[in-house]
Amino acid sequence: MTRRILLVTNATRAALRRHTRDLAVLFGRAGLHVAMLPEDIEALEAGDVRGVVAADPDRPADGAEVVCVLGGDGTILRAADMVRGSGVPVLGVNFGHVGFLAQAEQDELGDTAQQILDADYAVQERVALDVVARDGGVEIARRWALNEVTVEKASRERMLELILEIDGRPLSSWAGDGVIVATPTGSTAYAFSAGGPVVWPDVEALLLVPISAHALFARPVVVSPDSRIAVELVAGTEGRGVMWCDGQRPLDLPGSARIEVTRSATPVLLAQLASEAFTDRLVNKFALPVHGWRGSPVAEATTVGDRSAQDGLEPVRPTGTPDLDGRVGQLW
Repeated sequence: MTRRILLVTNATRAALRRHTRDLAVLFGRAGLHVAMLPEDIEALEAGDVRGVVAADPDRPADGAEVVCVLGGDGTILRAADMVRGSGVPVLGVNFGHVGFLAQAEQDELGDTAQQILDADYAVQERVALDVVARDGGVEIARRWALNEVTVEKASRERMLELILEIDGRPLSSWAGDGVIVATPTGSTAYAFSAGGPVVWPDVEALLLVPISAHALFARPVVVSPDSRIAVELVAGTEGRGVMWCDGQRPLDLPGSARIEVTRSATPVLLAQLASEAFTDRLVNKFALPVHGWRGSPVAEATTVGDRSAQDGLEPVRPTGTPDLDGRVGQLW
Protein backbone atom coordinates (compact mmCIF):
# COMPACT_ATOMS: atom_id res chain seq x y z
CA MET A 1 0.00 0.00 0.00
CA THR A 2 1.41 3.38 -1.04
CA ARG A 3 1.90 5.82 1.79
CA ARG A 4 0.57 9.35 1.42
CA ILE A 5 1.36 12.62 3.15
CA LEU A 6 -0.15 16.07 2.80
CA LEU A 7 2.43 18.82 2.23
CA VAL A 8 1.39 22.37 3.15
CA THR A 9 3.55 25.46 2.69
CA ASN A 10 3.53 29.23 2.53
CA ALA A 11 3.85 29.49 -1.25
CA THR A 12 4.17 33.29 -1.14
CA ARG A 13 7.83 32.97 -0.05
CA ALA A 14 10.38 32.08 -2.74
CA ALA A 15 12.74 30.25 -0.36
CA LEU A 16 9.92 28.13 0.99
CA ARG A 17 8.77 27.25 -2.51
CA ARG A 18 12.24 25.87 -3.26
CA HIS A 19 12.50 23.87 -0.02
CA THR A 20 8.97 22.51 -0.42
CA ARG A 21 9.62 21.38 -3.98
CA ASP A 22 12.89 19.71 -2.89
CA LEU A 23 11.02 17.90 -0.12
CA ALA A 24 8.32 16.75 -2.55
CA VAL A 25 11.01 15.37 -4.87
CA LEU A 26 12.64 13.57 -1.96
CA PHE A 27 9.42 11.95 -0.78
CA GLY A 28 8.46 11.02 -4.34
CA ARG A 29 11.76 9.24 -4.89
CA ALA A 30 11.20 7.37 -1.63
CA GLY A 31 7.93 6.03 -3.04
CA LEU A 32 5.49 8.25 -1.12
CA HIS A 33 2.51 9.98 -2.65
CA VAL A 34 2.66 13.68 -1.82
CA ALA A 35 -0.70 15.43 -1.79
CA MET A 36 -0.74 19.21 -2.16
CA LEU A 37 -3.42 21.80 -2.75
CA PRO A 38 -3.81 22.54 -6.48
CA GLU A 39 -2.76 26.17 -6.03
CA ASP A 40 0.42 25.11 -4.21
CA ILE A 41 1.28 22.64 -6.97
CA GLU A 42 0.93 25.46 -9.49
CA ALA A 43 2.96 27.93 -7.41
CA LEU A 44 5.76 25.41 -6.85
CA GLU A 45 5.65 24.16 -10.47
CA ALA A 46 5.49 20.69 -8.94
CA GLY A 47 3.10 19.16 -11.42
CA ASP A 48 5.97 17.23 -13.01
CA VAL A 49 7.35 15.89 -9.71
CA ARG A 50 6.97 12.14 -9.36
CA GLY A 51 4.45 11.16 -6.71
CA VAL A 52 2.81 14.59 -6.35
CA VAL A 53 -1.00 14.47 -6.53
CA ALA A 54 -3.63 17.17 -6.15
CA ALA A 55 -5.54 17.03 -2.87
CA ASP A 56 -9.28 17.56 -2.72
CA PRO A 57 -9.60 21.14 -1.38
CA ASP A 58 -12.65 20.08 0.66
CA ARG A 59 -10.97 16.98 2.18
CA PRO A 60 -7.23 17.50 1.68
CA ALA A 61 -6.09 15.03 4.36
CA ASP A 62 -8.00 12.05 2.95
CA GLY A 63 -5.69 9.03 2.91
CA ALA A 64 -2.77 10.92 4.46
CA GLU A 65 -0.85 9.64 7.48
CA VAL A 66 0.61 13.02 8.45
CA VAL A 67 0.42 16.68 7.41
CA CYS A 68 3.90 18.16 6.95
CA VAL A 69 3.85 21.97 7.16
CA LEU A 70 6.68 24.28 6.13
CA GLY A 71 6.19 27.81 7.46
CA GLY A 72 5.51 29.80 10.59
CA ASP A 73 2.80 29.41 13.21
CA GLY A 74 0.26 31.07 10.91
CA THR A 75 0.79 28.44 8.22
CA ILE A 76 0.59 25.66 10.83
CA LEU A 77 -2.69 27.09 12.17
CA ARG A 78 -4.04 27.27 8.61
CA ALA A 79 -3.11 23.63 8.05
CA ALA A 80 -4.73 22.59 11.35
CA ASP A 81 -7.94 24.33 10.28
CA MET A 82 -7.73 22.71 6.86
CA VAL A 83 -7.60 19.14 8.23
CA ARG A 84 -9.70 19.59 11.37
CA GLY A 85 -11.63 16.45 12.30
CA SER A 86 -9.68 14.23 9.88
CA GLY A 87 -7.72 12.43 12.61
CA VAL A 88 -4.45 13.20 10.77
CA PRO A 89 -1.66 14.78 12.88
CA VAL A 90 0.08 18.00 11.88
CA LEU A 91 3.89 18.25 11.91
CA GLY A 92 5.35 21.73 11.51
CA VAL A 93 8.84 22.78 10.44
CA ASN A 94 9.48 26.36 11.50
CA PHE A 95 10.40 28.84 8.78
CA GLY A 96 8.88 31.75 10.67
CA HIS A 97 9.90 33.62 13.82
CA VAL A 98 9.20 32.02 17.22
CA GLY A 99 7.38 28.97 15.85
CA PHE A 100 6.01 27.49 19.08
CA LEU A 101 3.70 25.16 17.18
CA ALA A 102 6.51 23.68 15.09
CA GLN A 103 8.33 20.50 16.05
CA ALA A 104 11.52 21.24 14.12
CA GLU A 105 13.58 24.17 12.90
CA GLN A 106 14.50 24.81 9.28
CA ASP A 107 18.08 23.55 9.72
CA GLU A 108 16.61 20.21 10.88
CA LEU A 109 14.59 19.66 7.70
CA GLY A 110 16.72 16.73 6.54
CA ASP A 111 16.36 14.86 9.85
CA THR A 112 12.66 15.65 9.93
CA ALA A 113 12.19 14.20 6.45
CA GLN A 114 13.91 10.99 7.56
CA GLN A 115 11.69 10.70 10.63
CA ILE A 116 8.60 11.11 8.46
CA LEU A 117 9.90 8.40 6.13
CA ASP A 118 10.48 6.14 9.14
CA ALA A 119 7.12 7.11 10.72
CA ASP A 120 9.25 7.96 13.74
CA TYR A 121 6.95 10.31 15.63
CA ALA A 122 4.37 10.27 18.39
CA VAL A 123 0.95 11.93 18.28
CA GLN A 124 -0.08 14.43 20.95
CA GLU A 125 -3.58 15.75 21.60
CA ARG A 126 -3.97 19.48 22.23
CA VAL A 127 -7.01 21.16 23.77
CA ALA A 128 -9.06 23.17 21.27
CA LEU A 129 -11.97 25.58 21.69
CA ASP A 130 -15.50 25.62 20.26
CA VAL A 131 -16.98 29.10 19.87
CA VAL A 132 -20.57 30.18 19.28
CA ALA A 133 -21.57 33.81 18.69
CA ARG A 134 -25.18 34.82 19.38
CA ASP A 135 -27.23 37.95 19.00
CA GLY A 136 -30.49 38.10 20.93
CA GLY A 137 -30.29 34.37 21.53
CA VAL A 138 -29.93 33.61 17.80
CA GLU A 139 -26.75 31.90 16.63
CA ILE A 140 -24.88 34.05 14.11
CA ALA A 141 -21.59 32.15 13.82
CA ARG A 142 -19.83 29.01 14.93
CA ARG A 143 -16.02 28.77 15.00
CA TRP A 144 -13.16 26.86 16.61
CA ALA A 145 -9.61 27.75 17.73
CA LEU A 146 -6.39 26.05 18.75
CA ASN A 147 -4.58 29.03 20.32
CA GLU A 148 -7.20 31.54 21.38
CA VAL A 149 -10.46 33.34 20.82
CA THR A 150 -10.34 37.10 21.22
CA VAL A 151 -13.12 39.63 21.54
CA GLU A 152 -11.56 43.00 20.76
CA LYS A 153 -12.57 46.56 20.11
CA ALA A 154 -13.08 47.27 16.43
CA SER A 155 -11.87 50.87 16.47
CA ARG A 156 -8.92 52.47 18.22
CA GLU A 157 -10.77 55.49 19.58
CA ARG A 158 -13.48 53.59 21.49
CA MET A 159 -13.11 51.21 24.42
CA LEU A 160 -15.09 48.00 24.43
CA GLU A 161 -17.35 47.37 27.42
CA LEU A 162 -17.96 43.73 28.25
CA ILE A 163 -18.93 41.36 31.03
CA LEU A 164 -17.35 37.98 31.66
CA GLU A 165 -19.37 34.94 32.73
CA ILE A 166 -18.06 31.57 33.96
CA ASP A 167 -20.34 28.55 34.38
CA GLY A 168 -23.46 30.69 34.22
CA ARG A 169 -22.31 33.22 36.85
CA PRO A 170 -20.97 36.75 36.22
CA LEU A 171 -17.34 37.31 37.21
CA SER A 172 -16.56 40.92 36.33
CA SER A 173 -17.16 43.67 33.82
CA TRP A 174 -14.73 46.25 32.48
CA ALA A 175 -13.94 48.60 29.63
CA GLY A 176 -10.78 48.17 27.63
CA ASP A 177 -9.42 46.62 24.46
CA GLY A 178 -11.10 43.24 25.00
CA VAL A 179 -10.41 39.78 26.36
CA ILE A 180 -8.58 36.61 25.30
CA VAL A 181 -9.81 33.07 25.97
CA ALA A 182 -6.81 30.82 25.37
CA THR A 183 -5.77 27.18 25.55
CA PRO A 184 -2.48 26.03 27.13
CA THR A 185 -1.10 25.82 23.57
CA GLY A 186 -2.07 29.44 23.06
CA SER A 187 -0.58 30.58 26.37
CA THR A 188 2.70 31.40 24.58
CA ALA A 189 0.96 33.34 21.81
CA TYR A 190 -1.34 36.39 22.09
CA ALA A 191 -2.20 35.62 25.72
CA PHE A 192 1.50 35.76 26.61
CA SER A 193 1.88 39.16 24.92
CA ALA A 194 -1.10 40.44 26.92
CA GLY A 195 0.47 39.41 30.24
CA GLY A 196 -1.03 35.96 30.70
CA PRO A 197 0.80 33.03 32.31
CA VAL A 198 2.78 30.38 30.43
CA VAL A 199 0.98 27.06 30.83
CA TRP A 200 2.58 23.72 30.00
CA PRO A 201 0.75 22.19 26.99
CA ASP A 202 -0.18 18.97 28.80
CA VAL A 203 -2.06 20.93 31.48
CA GLU A 204 -5.81 20.81 30.92
CA ALA A 205 -7.13 24.31 31.57
CA LEU A 206 -8.50 27.43 29.91
CA LEU A 207 -7.08 30.95 30.32
CA LEU A 208 -8.88 34.28 30.52
CA VAL A 209 -6.65 37.30 29.86
CA PRO A 210 -8.00 40.89 29.77
CA ILE A 211 -6.50 43.18 27.13
CA SER A 212 -5.61 46.63 28.48
CA ALA A 213 -8.57 46.63 30.86
CA HIS A 214 -9.43 49.91 32.58
CA ALA A 215 -10.26 48.25 35.91
CA LEU A 216 -8.80 47.59 39.35
CA PHE A 217 -9.38 43.84 39.06
CA ALA A 218 -8.16 42.78 35.64
CA ARG A 219 -5.89 39.82 36.27
CA PRO A 220 -5.48 36.70 34.14
CA VAL A 221 -7.59 33.79 35.38
CA VAL A 222 -7.06 30.04 34.86
CA VAL A 223 -10.21 27.91 34.98
CA SER A 224 -11.22 24.30 34.52
CA PRO A 225 -11.11 22.94 30.97
CA ASP A 226 -14.78 22.02 31.42
CA SER A 227 -15.82 25.55 32.34
CA ARG A 228 -18.41 27.31 30.17
CA ILE A 229 -17.15 30.80 29.39
CA ALA A 230 -19.23 33.63 27.96
CA VAL A 231 -18.30 37.17 26.97
CA GLU A 232 -21.17 39.62 26.55
CA LEU A 233 -20.86 43.07 25.03
CA VAL A 234 -22.64 45.62 27.19
CA ALA A 235 -25.62 46.84 25.17
CA GLY A 236 -25.92 50.56 24.51
CA THR A 237 -22.21 51.40 24.60
CA GLU A 238 -20.50 53.14 21.71
CA GLY A 239 -17.62 50.73 21.24
CA ARG A 240 -17.94 48.04 18.58
CA GLY A 241 -16.41 44.58 18.79
CA VAL A 242 -14.81 42.00 16.52
CA MET A 243 -14.11 38.33 17.26
CA TRP A 244 -10.98 36.55 16.03
CA CYS A 245 -10.12 32.85 16.20
CA ASP A 246 -6.36 32.19 16.09
CA GLY A 247 -5.91 35.64 14.55
CA GLN A 248 -8.03 34.57 11.58
CA ARG A 249 -11.67 34.40 10.46
CA PRO A 250 -12.79 37.79 11.89
CA LEU A 251 -16.44 38.35 12.76
CA ASP A 252 -17.90 41.82 13.30
CA LEU A 253 -20.06 41.69 16.41
CA PRO A 254 -23.40 43.42 16.91
CA GLY A 255 -23.71 45.66 19.93
CA SER A 256 -25.38 43.07 22.17
CA ALA A 257 -23.42 40.01 21.05
CA ARG A 258 -22.73 37.04 23.34
CA ILE A 259 -19.69 34.83 22.70
CA GLU A 260 -19.78 31.35 24.27
CA VAL A 261 -16.55 29.35 24.52
CA THR A 262 -16.16 25.74 25.62
CA ARG A 263 -13.58 23.02 25.30
CA SER A 264 -13.95 21.24 21.97
CA ALA A 265 -14.69 17.52 21.85
CA THR A 266 -12.30 17.37 18.86
CA PRO A 267 -8.70 17.97 19.95
CA VAL A 268 -5.95 19.02 17.55
CA LEU A 269 -3.43 16.27 16.81
CA LEU A 270 0.22 17.35 16.61
CA ALA A 271 2.99 14.99 15.54
CA GLN A 272 5.81 15.04 18.09
CA LEU A 273 9.32 14.17 16.94
CA ALA A 274 11.19 14.03 20.23
CA SER A 275 10.58 14.21 23.95
CA GLU A 276 12.05 17.70 24.31
CA ALA A 277 11.22 19.16 27.70
CA PHE A 278 8.90 22.16 27.46
CA THR A 279 11.31 24.00 29.77
CA ASP A 280 14.07 23.63 27.15
CA ARG A 281 11.62 24.81 24.49
CA LEU A 282 10.94 28.01 26.44
CA VAL A 283 14.67 28.57 26.93
CA ASN A 284 15.33 28.17 23.20
CA LYS A 285 12.39 30.13 21.85
CA PHE A 286 12.69 33.10 24.23
CA ALA A 287 16.51 32.99 24.60
CA LEU A 288 16.09 32.85 28.39
CA PRO A 289 19.24 33.40 30.46
CA VAL A 290 20.16 30.16 32.25
CA HIS A 291 23.91 30.60 32.67
CA GLY A 292 25.08 29.59 36.12
CA TRP A 293 22.53 26.78 36.50
CA ARG A 294 23.94 23.97 38.67
CA GLY A 295 21.57 21.14 37.86
CA SER A 296 22.32 17.44 38.02
CA PRO A 297 24.84 16.14 35.44
CA VAL A 298 22.26 13.66 34.15
CA ALA A 299 19.64 16.33 33.61
CA GLU A 300 22.09 18.69 31.94
CA ALA A 301 23.40 16.01 29.60
CA THR A 302 19.90 15.56 28.19
CA THR A 303 19.14 19.23 27.55
CA VAL A 304 18.90 20.72 24.09
CA GLY A 305 22.22 20.60 22.31
CA ASP A 306 23.68 18.05 24.79
CA ARG A 307 25.94 20.71 26.24
CA SER A 308 28.36 19.73 28.99
CA ALA A 309 28.00 20.86 32.61
CA GLN A 310 30.86 23.30 32.13
CA ASP A 311 29.35 24.92 29.02
CA GLY A 312 25.80 25.36 30.34
CA LEU A 313 22.76 25.53 28.08
CA GLU A 314 22.75 27.01 24.61
CA PRO A 315 19.77 29.39 24.67
CA VAL A 316 19.19 29.68 20.92
CA ARG A 317 19.32 27.02 18.25
CA PRO A 318 21.46 27.84 15.25
CA THR A 319 19.62 28.50 12.04
CA GLY A 320 20.77 28.01 8.53
CA THR A 321 19.99 26.41 5.19
CA PRO A 322 18.29 23.03 5.49
CA ASP A 323 20.50 20.17 4.34
CA LEU A 324 18.49 17.47 2.61
CA ASP A 325 21.69 15.71 1.50
CA GLY A 326 22.44 14.42 5.03
CA ARG A 327 20.71 11.34 6.38
CA VAL A 328 18.35 11.16 3.39
CA GLY A 329 20.92 11.87 0.70
CA GLN A 330 20.83 8.31 -0.61
CA LEU A 331 17.29 8.91 -1.90
CA TRP A 332 18.34 11.58 -4.38
